[in-house]
Amino acid sequence: MAMSILVFLILLNLSSSHSYSDELCIGRSTTIPQPDVDLLEFPLNLEYLEAEFFLYGALGHGLDKVAPNLTGGGPPPMGAKRANLDPFTRDVVLQFALQEVGHLRAIKSTVKGFSRPLLDLSAKSFAKVVDKAFGVPLNPPFDPYCSSMNYLIASYLIPYVGLTGYVGANPKLMSAVSRRLVAGLLGVESGQDAVIRALLYEKAMEKVHPYGITVAEFTNRISSMRNKLGHSGLKDEGLIVPRVEGPEGKIRGNVLAGDQHSLSYARTPEEILRIVYGGGDERVPGGFFPKGADGRIARSHLHSA
Repeated sequence: MAMSILVFLILLNLSSSHSYSDELCIGRSTTIPQPDVDLLEFPLNLEYLEAEFFLYGALGHGLDKVAPNLTGGGPPPMGAKRANLDPFTRDVVLQFALQEVGHLRAIKSTVKGFSRPLLDLSAKSFAKVVDKAFGVPLNPPFDPYCSSMNYLIASYLIPYVGLTGYVGANPKLMSAVSRRLVAGLLGVESGQDAVIRALLYEKAMEKVHPYGITVAEFTNRISSMRNKLGHSGLKDEGLIVPRVEGPEGKIRGNVLAGDQHSLSYARTPEEILRIVYGGGDERVPGGFFPKGADGRIARSHLHSA
């Protein structure tokens, strides 16, 4: 009896150990519909952005040193550097960074993808975003790399946009391989966003030095700005919201963003481009992508400009 149970457990382990890697192999040997390819390649833009921001923040160097085979020879990011982080935050950010390397590898193992686009991760680039969120220039200019708090606020800008894109893409995918990949990516992106929000929520009412503005107000302003840039209504929420907008309309705390049923919001590629370009127009590059994003979807809008 004991031997039978042991054999059963071994067979169960062997069958489960093949699941995800086998699906990626199937993706390479099976024709994935072109619309799926486009939707799987588009998020590479954000995965490159996250990987470089987190790698540089934690280590002071990026993909060119950690995984040069994934860059496709694309230009190195502008202005990225090692952040002044406490040991705990650096540990978390490094984990995020290596997760993003895995995401790039997973996507490029399924579809061809493209080379790393030019990214502007300079302090000046982040300062422009924060100034836009507040409607006035902050003094001194916001620097994401100067402290753990600033870096977490800057990180608030990134994974959430990607996860809303995965939520939006999932129902449009035709292939089971595509859906499985996006579900896996969405799970970890959502986890990263939850960690960032939880760390900020713990200090929601603390004031960010030297501005005298609370952490919660930073997140509310950033979320409001993204809603305006996206031109598609409410799809972004800060850490403290009016009670009616909180879970079940009963609480102001909002550690996770969600709609009236606490389901994740969805965004289209066009909405995401409007946000990451910083100008509310998917046809006009800027922001973190000074020369525009890549992939058929992003390029189609550049060509229509």
